Amino acid sequence: MTTHSYLCPMRWGDMDAQGHVNNAAFLDYLQEARVDFLLTGPEALHRLLDTGVLVVSHQVEYLHPVQVTGQPLRVELWVDSLGASRFFISYSLFDGDQLVTRARTGAAPFDLATSTLRRLHADERSALQSARMDRQPLRPLPRPGSDGGHHFALRVRWSDIDSYAHVNNVKYYDYIQEARIALMSEALEWTAEDMWVLVRQDLDYLRPLDFRIEPYQVRTVVAAIGNRSITLAADITDPASGARYASAGTVVVKSRPLTPADRTRLAAWESRAGRAGTLLR
Repeated sequence: MTTHSYLCPMRWGDMDAQGHVNNAAFLDYLQEARVDFLLTGPEALHRLLDTGVLVVSHQVEYLHPVQVTGQPLRVELWVDSLGASRFFISYSLFDGDQLVTRARTGAAPFDLATSTLRRLHADERSALQSARMDRQPLRPLPRPGSDGGHHFALRVRWSDIDSYAHVNNVKYYDYIQEARIALMSEALEWTAEDMWVLVRQDLDYLRPLDFRIEPYQVRTVVAAIGNRSITLAADITDPASGARYASAGTVVVKSRPLTPADRTRLAAWESRAGRAGTLLR
């Protein structure tokens, strides 16, 4: 069995203030490779994309920073698990010969006409099965408990909406990132010597986000504090109704050990985190 290979071009705008490709840009790369896999495969996979595919989860492990050099990233992907109404795609991303990112996406067929999830059709299952290889999933990261947390007002932009008429799955990583930076800016004293690197981020999509004028809310808690690392857990909610739209877990690593003052400030946002959230039903 061979993997599906896709050469993904990068853009200068993918780079962030730290001089390497921003973590959220990798979700674009996964999406481009996944869409290429569906559109270049059997007709059943073309129809699957046209009629609706809902992303229900991501796991992304960042192994090495990437800079835009004009050369594409090589993405190798395959189906690692297949159920009655779910399938999971694994990815390995290479910058030249170097493995820079590992990732996994959970997806479900979605009927756009009725806005409901559905089961995979026999021809869709057969097409996905032909691309299947086993892979051991990554260990889930913590999700936020019910208490505490830093609150961040999230405004959805009109441009965040995709062709399925709701917020594209890639944008959720932007939202979690904005809330994370707000918490860390408030909790820590940044210096020119500080360098923070995201090494892992998982996200479960619980329900679609729509465009509206009223802000949503991102609640972020500190789940664990290490020598140089912080594990965060977050969720996206409607502050009025309490409805949850997504939950996430993140691990960031500092270039030097956390100071006692860092730990004291971070402890103000510490909370017991829960297990991985329930996927959209």
